[in-house]
Amino acid sequence: MIVVMGATGATGNALLHSLLTRGTPVRALTRTPHRPIPGMTGAHQPPVEVQYADATDPHSLRTAFKGASQLFLAMANSPAQVELETRVVDIAADAGIGHIVKISAPAAEPDSPVAISRGHHAVEEHLRTSGLTHTILRPYAFMQNLLRLAPTVAQGIILGTTGDAPCNHIDCRDIGDVAAAALTRPDIAGGTYTLTGPEAVSYPEIASRLTALTGHQIHYANLTADKLRHNLVETAHMPTWLADHVTEIQQLAIARPETPTTTVIDILGRPPRTLDAFLHEHHSHFRR
Repeated sequence: MIVVMGATGATGNALLHSLLTRGTPVRALTRTPHRPIPGMTGAHQPPVEVQYADATDPHSLRTAFKGASQLFLAMANSPAQVELETRVVDIAADAGIGHIVKISAPAAEPDSPVAISRGHHAVEEHLRTSGLTHTILRPYAFMQNLLRLAPTVAQGIILGTTGDAPCNHIDCRDIGDVAAAALTRPDIAGGTYTLTGPEAVSYPEIASRLTALTGHQIHYANLTADKLRHNLVETAHMPTWLADHVTEIQQLAIARPETPTTTVIDILGRPPRTLDAFLHEHHSHFRR
């Protein structure tokens, strides 16, 4: 039995689909079990065991982990992430789970310039001392997060602070497929893998591709880090910690030029999904 935390999130849901196509026993965890899990309601879908669990509720985790041998650990970034994820690891170990696949982040280092990445490093270190077999996946930016640009794209602009620096993006469905491989193939389990799409693309280039896709002129406006952070807080109404994270991640792309890895094709035997394919698939989100 494989337990999937974050089954309603983009990556966890993609993993769920990938495991079901393999016929693998899977238990989907959610804080809202009364709500349908995306893509799991069709009559053609095999039944999915859905169970309530909340990382802030240790009892729910102990109940959810009973009888499971592996765990997929993915949680939304938050100031409490280290505390919650280390608690999950400890409860999983006590419950007899032997292998955890964790979604981490690039630059997961103790001195990373990105605060969230420092937190991921702390959780990775906790996993290393837990005695559990663990697989670390370090995906770069999710293509699905580009859909959040739709409101400003509709106004003809993308705001950022990366300049012309290339940025790695990866489709969450590819992350889900790699996670499924790590959970079902002993030759993959236990490694640390950096995941990207097939190309690194700058935000000015993304604006150009969206211009061609939508037929409307879309410009990239490069701001200072302080101005971007201010805009995210005051206009996009982001929490300060999240605005800091977005700004830090974008600045990291300048400090450490990003290049694609071959990890997805090495593990899956096929190339990762392309940015162009993703934009075309979701073109309706960006049309005015």
